[in-house]
Amino acid sequence: MTFESWAAFTAASAVLLVIPGPTVLLVVSYALGQGWRTALPMAVGVALGDFTAMTLSMLGLGALLAASATLFTILKWVGAAYLVYLGLKLWRAGATLDAAPRTDAVSAARMLGHAWLVTALNPKSITFFVAFLPAFLDPHADFLAQMLVFESTFLLLAFGNAFGYALVASRARGFVGNPRAIGIINKLGGSLLIGAGAATVTLAGSRT
Repeated sequence: MTFESWAAFTAASAVLLVIPGPTVLLVVSYALGQGWRTALPMAVGVALGDFTAMTLSMLGLGALLAASATLFTILKWVGAAYLVYLGLKLWRAGATLDAAPRTDAVSAARMLGHAWLVTALNPKSITFFVAFLPAFLDPHADFLAQMLVFESTFLLLAFGNAFGYALVASRARGFVGNPRAIGIINKLGGSLLIGAGAATVTLAGSRT
């Protein structure tokens, strides 16, 4: 694995995580209703959920790599195209964050479990990782070492992103309800994803 590949993965992951989705909406909902105390359990739950989905995806990719290098290469190109698709879709997304405050009293453990369930058991999470990760994996390098580096990087980013969203939602509620702010995030994120997709096409092409 090259530094350039890791850097591209880190940049693309950071953009993907900051884009509002089901997990972000859940984090914001709890933070709006119950304040900053939700930040830590929600962030831990999100990280554990991503760990579950990502590990299952990586194990499947490892089996595919062992079975057919050609199919794995095809999947790398599909993953790069998927990033571009997500970027274009984000550009056209609406500028709203539809998260209603959750005021029901729940323990930190239940919040953690809820975040884990939403993140890990969403079939789209595993599908996403299967399409996303191959663009950055080097089929000629040690797979387990790459798996460790990519998972550690993504989980740290996922934890930080969820923690940050919870704090922002609890402290600056006007921001998460500001269409202009969300619109800027969507446009910037979409542009960066398209760029990441183009970069991973180059990376994929250089290894075939």
